[in-house]
Amino acid sequence: MEKTPKLWTKNFTIITLGSAVSMLGNMVAGFAIGLLVLEKTDSTFLYSLFMVFYNMPKVLAPLMAGPIVDRFSRRKIIYTLDFISATIYMGMFLVLNADFFNFFALLAVCVVIGSIDGIYTVAYESFYPNLISKGNFRKAYSISSMLMPLASFMTPVASMVYNLLGTLAPLFLFNGITFLVAAICETQIKQKEEGRGDKLSSGVKNYVEDFRKGLEYIKGEKALIVITSYFFVCNMAGGVMNTLLLPFFKNNAQLFSHIPIDVITLYTLITTTGLAGRFTGGLIHYKYKYPASKKFLISICVYFTYSICDGFKLWLPVPLMFVVFFFVGIISVTSFNIRISATQSYVPDEVRGRFNGTFQMITTLGTLTGQLVAGSLGEFLPERTILIGMMAVNLTAITLTMFRHREDVKPLYNRDV
Repeated sequence: MEKTPKLWTKNFTIITLGSAVSMLGNMVAGFAIGLLVLEKTDSTFLYSLFMVFYNMPKVLAPLMAGPIVDRFSRRKIIYTLDFISATIYMGMFLVLNADFFNFFALLAVCVVIGSIDGIYTVAYESFYPNLISKGNFRKAYSISSMLMPLASFMTPVASMVYNLLGTLAPLFLFNGITFLVAAICETQIKQKEEGRGDKLSSGVKNYVEDFRKGLEYIKGEKALIVITSYFFVCNMAGGVMNTLLLPFFKNNAQLFSHIPIDVITLYTLITTTGLAGRFTGGLIHYKYKYPASKKFLISICVYFTYSICDGFKLWLPVPLMFVVFFFVGIISVTSFNIRISATQSYVPDEVRGRFNGTFQMITTLGTLTGQLVAGSLGEFLPERTILIGMMAVNLTAITLTMFRHREDVKPLYNRDV
């Protein structure tokens, strides 16, 4: 039997380290900017406006960046964007230290940061598979899925620092340092990128033709269309769930009057349990190799299971809530790893950026749609009722997309990667 090459090559180690460090910065950045808006404006409307302006570029930027990412050096895009992010956050640190705040200037900065995030995601997800040795996609994406839950624990740390110091400025300094460290790490990656020029003009010159060819490739791949279609609805359901969780706990404090902690702390503990489940799921997926022939079956079972759990978990007693949040975290990572390792190893490197850009655009649009649905219906209906309805929509989507077209998707999922 042929021996599987080692996973922890120098390049893979560097990209993992860089990703972990930049995720720490991203977690603190999201918390700090949101809190800065609320602190300075004391307006829920302006806070929601900031969220819209931050997320809108993440719909358009990935799609527009795809052709450039497929022609220009992805490694250089990644570390250049991290250097830019480091500069922005260090600049924000200096501005806050000078006690200057302008909402519209911050809004413009958020548009830039959202655009950077959208482009970075496409470049990173398109470059990352090239650093994984053959036969190690499952392990690599298991490691990747464990980084986000670990980084999420920076949010309560950031909160404690803010409460202790009474200012957000040090958090922005921390963000700047983390992105600078990540960028320096990424410059040390030595990976040949065949067929990619060093001049950005080579991508711009052929942009329209590259864009057209990318869409033609995707249109010819039915399995990818089915997967993307389902994950639009899946992300829409996730957008509804994540938007309604905190309001549910705040608006139904009487349901938890027997719990000897406040509802916000309870909300934090329960959601943290979900993150712990995601970390555990990544660890399990790293250690245990699922049979290739069963991957699609496992995925479809997971899709149905977590939809049902998400629809009813807020109706459960608190101890069972903890259990179900943890369980959903485990199984959602399992399906994520199967899907992303299958698609990223399947899509040819020369069009991976355009596929990832299209996928990111559509799924982000799903998330935004879910947030809007939750915000609109939440004014008139109970959160638990909305969630049951949304998960019914998700179950219908699973049936009409993934299950109905299972013969198209199975060959893509059921591979040993």
